[in-house]
Amino acid sequence: MSGSVAAVSSNGAYSFTKPNRESITLLAGLGVEGDVHAGVTVKHRSRVAQDPTQPNLRQVHLIHEELFDEVARAGFEVRAGQLGENVTTTGIDLLALSAGTLLRLGEQAVVEVTGLRNPCLQIDHFQDGLLKQVVGRDESGAVVRKAGVMGVVRQGGTIRPGDGIEVEAPAGPHVPLERV
Repeated sequence: MSGSVAAVSSNGAYSFTKPNRESITLLAGLGVEGDVHAGVTVKHRSRVAQDPTQPNLRQVHLIHEELFDEVARAGFEVRAGQLGENVTTTGIDLLALSAGTLLRLGEQAVVEVTGLRNPCLQIDHFQDGLLKQVVGRDESGAVVRKAGVMGVVRQGGTIRPGDGIEVEAPAGPHVPLERV
């Protein structure tokens, strides 16, 4: 499976949305250079309040551009970076990946997928009713989270819109993504 980078975004200050950039640089073990969520330990405010020594499994947030088309059919307009993601992808079913999948972005960067983003109420503050579009339930009643995946940077590098993404599944059986 392969796809491409549709957009890259970062923000050095806490804000729900992240402005698009011409490029971002991923730093091994840290995240996006200059982004407020970069670091070895957790940076998301709710997680820092619980335990600031937790490892940062949310260094990079990736969302599939196809989600924007899905929510548009329900009347919402969302563009790259507006849900706080660092990398907007196209052509990859991010939500179906196995935990531990490696994403090779551009010429050098490698991100290991750690889990699903757990959407929060801030999404409804951004656009009222949008949270119900990105979190739902399947036919068995299980929660379905559609707001992208999180990962950690295994190998640094600069990525830009248009760069390719190669997917490398981990050895062993598929491990469904859980929220992180």
